[in-house]
Amino acid sequence: MTAQPSTVSSVRWLILGLLFLTSVVTYIDRVNISVTARQMMPAFGLTDQQMGWVFSAFVAGYALFQLPGGWLADRYGPRKILTGALLWWSFCSAFTAIAAVSPLAEWVGLLGALVAARFALGVGEAVALPCFNRTVANWMPADARGIGIGIAIGGIGLGSAVTPPVAAWVMVNWRWQTVFYLSALIGLLMAALWWSLARDSPHLHPWVKNEAAARPRTVRVPSTAHWKILLGNRTVWWLVLSYTCLGYVAYLYLSWFYLYLVNVRGFGVLQGGMFASAPFLAILVGCPAGGWATDRLAEKYGITIGRAIAGASGMASAGLAITLGAYADSPFLAIGSLSVGAGCLYFSVGAYWASTTDLSKDHAGTLSGLMNTGANLGGVISPTVTPWIAGTWGWPASLATAGAVALLGAALWSRIKPGDPLFARDGVADTSNKPQPSIRE
Repeated sequence: MTAQPSTVSSVRWLILGLLFLTSVVTYIDRVNISVTARQMMPAFGLTDQQMGWVFSAFVAGYALFQLPGGWLADRYGPRKILTGALLWWSFCSAFTAIAAVSPLAEWVGLLGALVAARFALGVGEAVALPCFNRTVANWMPADARGIGIGIAIGGIGLGSAVTPPVAAWVMVNWRWQTVFYLSALIGLLMAALWWSLARDSPHLHPWVKNEAAARPRTVRVPSTAHWKILLGNRTVWWLVLSYTCLGYVAYLYLSWFYLYLVNVRGFGVLQGGMFASAPFLAILVGCPAGGWATDRLAEKYGITIGRAIAGASGMASAGLAITLGAYADSPFLAIGSLSVGAGCLYFSVGAYWASTTDLSKDHAGTLSGLMNTGANLGGVISPTVTPWIAGTWGWPASLATAGAVALLGAALWSRIKPGDPLFARDGVADTSNKPQPSIRE
């Protein structure tokens, strides 16, 4: 049975839905180990510091392959690249369950095998978000880029919220290895769904009518001249640095929040899994809300000011809420305040990702990959530095440090100017001295 032709506007919501589900899968695969660590650490005799290295290995692979992932998305299209990535990281998720008893462990040791498995998983998942941004740039109009990427990335809230309680329950009843096998199966199913229903752009989708909005648009892969402009622009690097601050804070939640609730705040294994979902439910709300807000603010005040208001206010609010939660005596007040902090943190995400497309739609995948490299360099530092600060000065100081990093990220928005595009439509001319543009193309 052949589907009836539809409009671009209706099919784009299908594409966003698929991106949302893929986002859920990515965070199932990266959050599950923060729960299974409860059994893995005593089973293998791993210390907090060693487990921090395993956490950081994923982020290292994820950070190093952001830029190649974005370039691949721009060059070959998100349909092929994201499908291949889903297959790769699903295999790596399953391998995590057997890494410690595999032949690899005989060569590099138990810890080395776990580090290698998580590094390889990070390499595969590095492709995801730049592919999301490339897809949003292809499918969404200029005044809906923030909400588009906000919905797509917002799936991390659902994935991260569902994973702790479900993974804890599966771990208690069927051992920790089963968590990774189920994660891999979900990833394989998502790969089949994305390949079947997604296309790189509207003009390639069989369900879209042949209308003006669906005409193909050539995407220029960065040349030597383009790379010089991309890497020589100050806004690009301020954006990377600010997003590095966001990454530092985000990975505290992804790596240590569950164990913080269980080991520091005294919650049980299953109870901790339930409460560990609270920040991610806040992200599920905050991320699309921030995407919608940055689009409306950019319409009203212009791209540079509108993006800055959304980005800076989200980061600053996150810093204050996290610091309050760090020193709260009540564990429930701490959970509430830290959860609000996570929601505010991701309220700013839409402004960051939409800014990369504002700077250059043709290079949305490459620029967002570069920006997300910064976030994950922050994420490499956070899982290891967090327990070190906690062990030296206590957990309140460790969490307050994350709050200070978020405030720094907010301050850096004063230097970010996404309303000054990198390229003119017909070439590589710098347009930074032109008047502030509106959000509509």
